[in-house]
Amino acid sequence: MFKAKITVTLRTSILDPQGKAVEHGLHSMGYTSVSGVRIGKHIELEVHTESRDEAERVVKEACERLLSNPVMEDFSFTLESVKRSVHAEG
Repeated sequence: MFKAKITVTLRTSILDPQGKAVEHGLHSMGYTSVSGVRIGKHIELEVHTESRDEAERVVKEACERLLSNPVMEDFSFTLESVKRSVHAEG
């Protein structure tokens, strides 16, 4: 089993009004050294397969087909192998 951590962000060529609003808010609060704020999505999911290659394929396909808009967004992800825990009954 693998745990995927996915980051989806607007492409750099796309205006990010939410990021601009947050940047303006930070400046209003005195954080004037902050710039270039971009807002994105963080998604975590588990892929129940033994093969890292299969887990990568599943995550990439899910990102391309549902989790991101390929016209406006980019995505990246990491995979972490997760050991299945055995629960003792008693």
